[in-house]
Amino acid sequence: MTTHDNDASQNLLEQVNQALQNTTPLRIQGGNSKSFLGRDVTGKVLDTREHRGIVSYDPTELVMTARAGTPLSELMQVLDDAGQMLPCEPPVLGQATLGGMVAAGLSGPRRPWSGSVRDFVLGTRVITGQGKHLRFGGEVMKNVAGYDVSRLMAGSLGCLGLLTEVSLKVLPKPRQCSSLALEMPRARALQCLAEWGQRPIPISAASHDGRVLRLRLEGGEGSVNAARDSIGGQALDSGYWQDLNEQRLDFFHDSRPLWRVSVPNNTGELELPGEQLIDWGGAQRWLKSDADSTTLRSIVTAIGGHATCYQPGHEDSPFQPLATPLLRYHQQLKARLDPRGIFNPGRMYAEF
Repeated sequence: MTTHDNDASQNLLEQVNQALQNTTPLRIQGGNSKSFLGRDVTGKVLDTREHRGIVSYDPTELVMTARAGTPLSELMQVLDDAGQMLPCEPPVLGQATLGGMVAAGLSGPRRPWSGSVRDFVLGTRVITGQGKHLRFGGEVMKNVAGYDVSRLMAGSLGCLGLLTEVSLKVLPKPRQCSSLALEMPRARALQCLAEWGQRPIPISAASHDGRVLRLRLEGGEGSVNAARDSIGGQALDSGYWQDLNEQRLDFFHDSRPLWRVSVPNNTGELELPGEQLIDWGGAQRWLKSDADSTTLRSIVTAIGGHATCYQPGHEDSPFQPLATPLLRYHQQLKARLDPRGIFNPGRMYAEF
């Protein structure tokens, strides 16, 4: 680690310790690309972007370690140049950083077939709520007793500690990729997806806008070509998936509030108030709707799902309210890892 790197991490540690001494809440941010996600945080901004750069990367080992302030686009370019990728396909959404990617835990269209951000986090360095800079996990997959702090960081929105470094498992890019478009109604599309899920078809993304089913096939040349011939349809520009992931499609330009609805796999047709865009083969439904949260969540909860509001400031509780036992677990975990409550207080839920 260079002197500059030591200075950058030491500066972050000093800011955290100063906040602990004064019980000053901190608003952690990198590229601030996920500011729409969660509740507003009132606190002193702690910017991670100075602490950036790839620490180590060995393509033969399929492991990359980088500092949390590293731009995600920079990291993905290095992987692309080596013919590798982050399988969870996280959205960049402008100026996202590695730390923000892990903290938000957002995954792209490949998620149901490849795994989530959490699945590829091998280890982290974290500045804790006790003012210590500690390393958790490592650069190989392994089970550990007690808290798996590195995995807990994924999706925690910075509420449990300050990420400074992340080690990730990466994978080779697929040898062949082909995208298809087939016109069919939503109910038929969901039925087809359920049927195809029982067969060895190399689907890695599936979306439906109410009129057209779009598929991405990835894998070996033989399996992709065979699946494409079997399914049929028209060729689709592969850029569609990035536009979907980065929320650049016309659907997202609708002025109504945006909701992310997560439902059990193979849920099938779901009547929701507003306009739907199906993602993740049906497990994720993007929704543009003016419906109130109580109405919307009652529909979704009834089938075992949950709904998150992506519209900044629209809902005081943008995340699905937690059941009392689960809320208690969250509060206990927050108290254990951030006893002074300085890291992004209230970002996820008002209670912590």
